[in-house]
Amino acid sequence: MQVDPQTRSMQGLLTLFGLVLVNLVYLVTCLPVVTIGAATSALFEVTFRLADEERGRLVSEYLDALRRNAVRGTLVFLALAPGVAVLAFAAVFWSQLRSPFALAATLLAVLGAVYLVAALLYALAQVALFHNTVGRTLRNAILLPMAEPVTTVAVLLIPLTCLSLLVAVHGFVVIVLTIGFSVGSYASAFLFRRAFARYPDARA
Repeated sequence: MQVDPQTRSMQGLLTLFGLVLVNLVYLVTCLPVVTIGAATSALFEVTFRLADEERGRLVSEYLDALRRNAVRGTLVFLALAPGVAVLAFAAVFWSQLRSPFALAATLLAVLGAVYLVAALLYALAQVALFHNTVGRTLRNAILLPMAEPVTTVAVLLIPLTCLSLLVAVHGFVVIVLTIGFSVGSYASAFLFRRAFARYPDARA
């Protein structure tokens, strides 16, 4: 018996295997922490192509994208991630206090951190798709969460759902470590594509 690698079932299995490998390589390349931006933009680039039904060697394409996006992805990450960290720390600090002012400060810090997380995801998706300057990428990223509230909520729900399942379901960590990031990026690709299509001037 000869297995035809061109059948839909075999293509699906090969794609799934590729997503597992890319997920593992992504986790390894995120370990220095400062490389998270470049690694995430590379993962977006690979899954954007997959969403466009451009099948290829996912791991080699990921490594190529990682080298190509290293500078812009890192600069974008360093521009926005510290703000997320500061606001998250502020939210934890104010949540320890018991007063109406502390509650208001906590809510503002949480909302600010969530907004910057969304902006960071938009920025890294732009790095994957477009060749804008870092400044223009950041400007677009700061504006897009307000301009695209429905897409923003949907994009944020993907990691939030994974995090909730990670806490609630015993053993879900195995799913996250093997395929969680690559599948989440693949799902986000359709959302980002639809949002960016409405702003052709942002692609220059």
